[in-house]
Amino acid sequence: MDIDRFKQIINYSNANKKSIGANVNDFYSKMNMEQELLNLMQIVRPLFLEKGYLIIELPFSDKEIGAFCYKGDAIGYTVLNSSLPKVNVNFALCHEIYHIFYQETEIKTKVDLLSEHYYEHEEEFAANLFAGMLLMPEKSYKFMFRKFNNETQTADNKLAVLAKLMSYFQVPYMAALIRCYELDLLESGELLEKLIQIDHATIRNQFTSLWLDDAILKATRKDDYSKLEELVKLTGKDSLEKAYLNERTLKKVLQNMCAIYDAIKGE
Repeated sequence: MDIDRFKQIINYSNANKKSIGANVNDFYSKMNMEQELLNLMQIVRPLFLEKGYLIIELPFSDKEIGAFCYKGDAIGYTVLNSSLPKVNVNFALCHEIYHIFYQETEIKTKVDLLSEHYYEHEEEFAANLFAGMLLMPEKSYKFMFRKFNNETQTADNKLAVLAKLMSYFQVPYMAALIRCYELDLLESGELLEKLIQIDHATIRNQFTSLWLDDAILKATRKDDYSKLEELVKLTGKDSLEKAYLNERTLKKVLQNMCAIYDAIKGE
């Protein structure tokens, strides 16, 4: 990401943090929880079902896709790309929460790409700000930043602080960096120019040197297809008994699902 786009994100965050913060507080109310999320997937899955969406994790062959949403007449799907690191899946889930619960325009089909264009539309800015505020609450994030900053042996080693924040909050590097600047925790200028250029290998090395668990930087490749197929079969069996559809139609549905799954997963 270039520095101009980074600054554009921070400017949007400063201008919209109050309204998006209200969405975050509303979602905490929906979850009936305080601002402490240890297993977000477990907590939000029932809320997605109430909205008519299943959350599915599949390993995509295309690693430029973070997630996609599809809403049919009966049920919708939020599909997360488990070929990406665990921290990216966490962020993608929170990003999709905004689209499903707070986006003003109705979702039919939506693909979220991990590219420079990801930040160009206002709804994407809003969804990313929502995800950051949900995963990294202001009070807790500031407290942990100061704690990790005090632990750092050299005053200018902010990469170590960011790595610890990534590990603690289970978020991607860029999300942690953006949150630091949204909360005025780091200086602009040369420091930002340096931190914005950090690559994945350097981050992994920092995790190793700090004895942090680098599993969050790796893909889980979790595959929920068999569970989805079993659900469709059970639902189909019930529909057959009630004469809502015939065996030929159910077989065709399962064949189409398998073909789509093969196309998504690739070799």
